[in-house]
Amino acid sequence: MDSFRNIVNPLCTFLFLGIFLHFASSMPRTNAKTHNHDFVIQATPVKRLCKTHNTITVNGMYPGPTLEVNNGDTLVVKVTNKARYNVTIHWHGVRQMRTAWADGPEFVTQCPIRPGNTYTYRFTIQGQEGTLWWHAHSSWLRATVYGALIIRPRPGDSYPFPKPKRETPLLLGEWWDANPIDVVRQATRTGAAPNVSNAYIINGQPGDLYNCSKKDTIIVPVNSGETNLLRIINSALNQQLFFKIANHKLTVVGADASYLKPFTTSVLMLGPGQTTDVLITADQPTAKYYIAARAYASAQGAPFDNTTTTAILEYETAPCLAKCTSTKPVMPSLPTFNDTATATAFTKSLRSPRKVDVPTEIDENLFITVGLGLKNCPRGASRRNCQGPNGTRFAASMNNVSFVLPSKFSLLQAHQQRIPGVFTSDLPPNPPRKFDYTGNVSRLLRQPARGTRVYKLKYGSRVQIVLQGTSIFTAENHPIHLHGYDFYILAEGFGNFNPNRDTAKFNLIDPPLRNTASVPVGGWTVIRFVADNPGVWLMHCHLDVHITWGLATAFLVENGVGELQTLEPPPADLPLC
Repeated sequence: MDSFRNIVNPLCTFLFLGIFLHFASSMPRTNAKTHNHDFVIQATPVKRLCKTHNTITVNGMYPGPTLEVNNGDTLVVKVTNKARYNVTIHWHGVRQMRTAWADGPEFVTQCPIRPGNTYTYRFTIQGQEGTLWWHAHSSWLRATVYGALIIRPRPGDSYPFPKPKRETPLLLGEWWDANPIDVVRQATRTGAAPNVSNAYIINGQPGDLYNCSKKDTIIVPVNSGETNLLRIINSALNQQLFFKIANHKLTVVGADASYLKPFTTSVLMLGPGQTTDVLITADQPTAKYYIAARAYASAQGAPFDNTTTTAILEYETAPCLAKCTSTKPVMPSLPTFNDTATATAFTKSLRSPRKVDVPTEIDENLFITVGLGLKNCPRGASRRNCQGPNGTRFAASMNNVSFVLPSKFSLLQAHQQRIPGVFTSDLPPNPPRKFDYTGNVSRLLRQPARGTRVYKLKYGSRVQIVLQGTSIFTAENHPIHLHGYDFYILAEGFGNFNPNRDTAKFNLIDPPLRNTASVPVGGWTVIRFVADNPGVWLMHCHLDVHITWGLATAFLVENGVGELQTLEPPPADLPLC
């Protein structure tokens, strides 16, 4: 991991966030290792794309610190906010068993940490191994406030594959030559789509295809013949990404902190929030090879950042050191930006390594439409506030409900303290009106209803959700993330889900276990899980522009019987609204 730390450069911080993170972990077992770390989040100047910016970072690092733990460890992370914005930290993919107060989404499980205040997150990693990550969950601070969370097996256990010689996290992200908070605020004001990013990045650097970035391009060293583990995280705010390494095959062994049945591919597709662990063998001639990522942009006609970010896989073998110094790296042939066939082929290749215990009897069978819509502007509204298509404002919804975050209490606080008027538990389990979801949609269906409506689940209920994409405004691939749970992805397909035909496609033997599912453009995905973790859990599109427009809902999972099925009490330092 030292090689990774050496290539993470400190950045500037947008607007003086100083979130101080104190990190410590310990395992409640006799052979547990105790991890003690002090993390300081502060503001620093940084140069990207020939310009110097102020950027919000963690401990002056961009990406932020990599947390390394073992399965079974406990994390204690103290966050002090010295920014002028509210902030929270979400531990993406961590199950948070009975510790929903530590999950982090603003106004869902906690009120934000106000400038000058602190909050300590405490939780235990249980039964998860692989790669996860952490990030801000407050407005668009996630653009720069994020880092890797690596979970290794318990001491004495091993990987289910040969131990790699080296491990390298590669965090894919997006960079704006502007304050991301200003970008989203402008879009909210105008009702139009936000400006797209100016560059993609790998471990904080755009790579040498961009101006002024050549000398800062990330180098990933390898030796001939060795097999290394790459932990790839899509930390981008609004973009699915193709990933490839020139002339090298990748053996996929894990995703979202769950092991997979290994398979070999030349290209990955990751939606924002997703992680993929791959083995790579340095079996090519000694040279330099580009590691490259570019957009998978599935929405027809929508603007996107059409650039390519690179790092360099460099062979350290002695003959190469002299020969490769002036050699231009080999560039991979990346898929075209709209190559849905390649994206789909990758996601359909994921399998669990063995037969898994998929719920077969279902207590809650939900059908949830996801997609974009448009809101008509009220009479007398200024045109500058209605710059969406044909004088409208963009919106998004699940089952025609555009989710509105509360502002005076968090949903979890309101549920725990029985505070009325904060939310209603009447999200419809099916679309209020059936229609041709992926066909030509009537204009009457474009305008969603706004509300803070959640769905209530009894503890232990077995849940199936059909996530149906729509073309109300435009069809698009949506990475849907469920907090507090992993789920099995049983199947995906195109067009409208048909239970009479498509149920036969379900994989009930070895489906992959994930926390973020890609709902294909103009199609559907089916997931199942058991509601065995009490709390209030957000489910949302991980394209942040879409959650800004309301593409989200939440599940209120009630307590079960006894202490082990009951949400822990809120911590004493829980932020107040």
